[in-house]
Amino acid sequence: MTKKDLDPPNTPTVQVIERMFTLIDVLASREDAIPLKEISEKAGLHPSTTHRILNDLVAGRFVDRPQSGSYRLGMRLLELGNLVKARLNVRDAALIPMRELHKLTQQPVNLSMRQGDEIIYVERAYSERSGMQVVRAIGGRAPLHLTSVGKLFLAADDPQRTRAYATRTGLQGHTKNSITDLETLERELSKVRQYGQASDNEELELGVRCMAAGIYDDQAKLVAGLSISAPSGRLEEDWLPKLQDTARQISETLGYRGHRK
Repeated sequence: MTKKDLDPPNTPTVQVIERMFTLIDVLASREDAIPLKEISEKAGLHPSTTHRILNDLVAGRFVDRPQSGSYRLGMRLLELGNLVKARLNVRDAALIPMRELHKLTQQPVNLSMRQGDEIIYVERAYSERSGMQVVRAIGGRAPLHLTSVGKLFLAADDPQRTRAYATRTGLQGHTKNSITDLETLERELSKVRQYGQASDNEELELGVRCMAAGIYDDQAKLVAGLSISAPSGRLEEDWLPKLQDTARQISETLGYRGHRK
């Protein structure tokens, strides 16, 4: 019996996480599924402990159980890995063009990606000279229907998925300008599809307007959005062509060569 198996029943959370990572490392050492007994031996854990943790990982799709008593790494790890890869690639491709766009506008330029029913800010180019307080920090989140980039992603969905989003979220508003009913949102998304750009008219924060253009990968899939934020009275429509050109430049760096349908 190993020291790991002599721990008290109420194992500290950190220790459980460590054991979880150990099991994932064991599974990563082989391409095919591994029997429970072999996993527990390699991890130095009691079979019952191993079984319990693996079942939790199966529930989260981090581990698959192709047949009773054997396990392998799950698709959720691949999904997360691809998500991280996409973020890193987009950020690397976008950083210099974003800074150039900021020099032109002197307003914050944001790089955002979709995560579930929200967008997450992954990079920003700004300076104090913009005269605008940056409220949404890198890593911050916001609802799709209240943001210019979020509308790009909703416009890329089919109507059924848009209605499902509205049902899940209730289209909660943040300001008096927020879109909070499905019919208005659908009309807004129709314009986004028509013009290939989206806007936020003080819908997330009063006093702040945004415009956004999409960034596409080598499969012509929308993977991120580039937006300019400015005080409501200082957002200039003349910036839109440059914003779209910058988004197109980033897309081409990612391998995009086609035209969005």
